[in-house]
Amino acid sequence: MSIVLVRHGETPLNAARVIQPADTPLSERGRAQAEAVARRLAARPDGEAPIREEAAGPGAIALAPAAILSSDLPRAFETATAIAAATGLDLRATELLQERNFGALRGRAYDELGFDPLATNDAPPGGESVAEFEARVARAFDEVLALRAALAGDLVVVTHGLVIRTLLARHARLAAGIELPASLANTSVTVLAPVAPHQALLVNCTIHLQGSARDEGKGLSGF
Repeated sequence: MSIVLVRHGETPLNAARVIQPADTPLSERGRAQAEAVARRLAARPDGEAPIREEAAGPGAIALAPAAILSSDLPRAFETATAIAAATGLDLRATELLQERNFGALRGRAYDELGFDPLATNDAPPGGESVAEFEARVARAFDEVLALRAALAGDLVVVTHGLVIRTLLARHARLAAGIELPASLANTSVTVLAPVAPHQALLVNCTIHLQGSARDEGKGLSGF
């Protein structure tokens, strides 16, 4: 059984490279992406058999989602709701899985700031420092592990780019030949083993996105 990390779908501000306020909803393409990843997680190509994903290493991963835990921010929760509708799984939300709070920088265009807020450890006015954010993500991961342990199947966790990247960097082990992604694509799927050292079996996979739903990599990952 695994932990299946899903980044939320695209938002208008994400695509426009604007640091997002907490209440930012999905864009039309983001909703299409959410529906696509929902179909992927609901798929049972062999009747009742679990879906099988290509792994980062040899072999394949059999997925059998049993519950969904989501960030309570609209862009993540809307993505999680699409997955819940397609799979019939229970959905719960937690503020611990929210994206890093960039405080007064939210609503501002990234390219007009004149500096990279991701490269600064200090808290923006009204926001979180890297240390505060990473401590919160650690608490979120404790909640994820406790919930996954109580399930008979996989736990789907719908959250944000910086949260997933921090989980990979601080709480997981990447398989040989797999590097930590610089950014996570919208509705990308990342799969972690449920026990320490939580090997990353699949990282930043978007094979479910086709045509106009594809993530073009132009938006911001992490805001």
